[in-house]
Amino acid sequence: MIRARLLLATAAFVVGGLTFVPTSASAQQLCAVDLNGNGDAADEGETANCHLTAAGGWMCPIGETACVTGSTGAPECPLGPQFGCAVPAAGGVPTCSPNSCIDTRSNPIVEEPVPDDPGALPDGPVDAEGNCLGTIEIFSGRAARCRPAGLLTTFSNCCKDKGKIVKDGMGGSLTSISTKIAVARGVFSGMSAAFTAFRAGASAGQAANAGLGAIIGIDPTSIAVSIAINFMIEVLLQGCDQQDMEVGMLSGSGMCHFVGSYCTTSVLGICLQKAHGNCCFNTKLGRIIQEQGRPQLKSFDAVGWGTAKKPYCRGFTSEEFQALDFSKMDLSEYYMDIEARAQSQIQVDMQGKIDAYQQTIKQ
Repeated sequence: MIRARLLLATAAFVVGGLTFVPTSASAQQLCAVDLNGNGDAADEGETANCHLTAAGGWMCPIGETACVTGSTGAPECPLGPQFGCAVPAAGGVPTCSPNSCIDTRSNPIVEEPVPDDPGALPDGPVDAEGNCLGTIEIFSGRAARCRPAGLLTTFSNCCKDKGKIVKDGMGGSLTSISTKIAVARGVFSGMSAAFTAFRAGASAGQAANAGLGAIIGIDPTSIAVSIAINFMIEVLLQGCDQQDMEVGMLSGSGMCHFVGSYCTTSVLGICLQKAHGNCCFNTKLGRIIQEQGRPQLKSFDAVGWGTAKKPYCRGFTSEEFQALDFSKMDLSEYYMDIEARAQSQIQVDMQGKIDAYQQTIKQ
């Protein structure tokens, strides 16, 4: 089932003076126009449901204009004789539109699948001494997308920075690093629980509480719970889905690298909804080191960050990580977010964090 049809058929809303009517018939007749000339119809006011005419046809409300009486007494379209006039089904003055309607039954809306990237799988096979037998990835991420304002998000920006929710104060101990990894997983679980509850009929507040239930148990020094609840309520009232929420929360906390924008929903080749592809990491430090470390390695030259639709988010191998020159990295963004202490102390402590992380993935 095409999600755009579901959205248009569930609730009426007005955007840019255009009304989206909650009827299945109107939801099957759509018009999309590139008004600003940027190559898509994904911006506000560029997509609308068509409305029925008295003759049983359909009229696009974008650019719709009242007809005038011609010299013969018949209604004429002031936009040109090639556009026909028709009386709305509700009656009134005949109108015309320079834009045609698309029957989505015979021209289905095509939607790209949501990225399904679990990231580096934990707890892989180990030998008798506890050494990892698989590929070790350091500071690995996962591909995820969020959607800016468009048709499927009821023109709400699901990529909007909602503020810092996940706290990224990586400590020096093994436990603290494991906690940060658990925080990211807990955030995903909370978003999933909230979205599932909302889709099942819960109110935004009830859904947010369901999400909170999945987050409870995480170290409160690692997540701003009150901000997280407000965030979930806000996005659930918009047209955002689970992955929109995940990216919104982690991106606002500085843990995502923006790869690019791509079309995620289209009809007849016309883009109706864009998406932003990202690589999201467990920590802000992971994102910073990935951004500044990849340019130092030839192994990333050919692929870089991948494409917006398919971000390349793998972590560093042990050999790649050892080849990084940290003296060439600017970690000031990270320094500003952690406890006030001398940068020299942090540099000395860095190797301890790396060793602890490697010990974590060997267990």
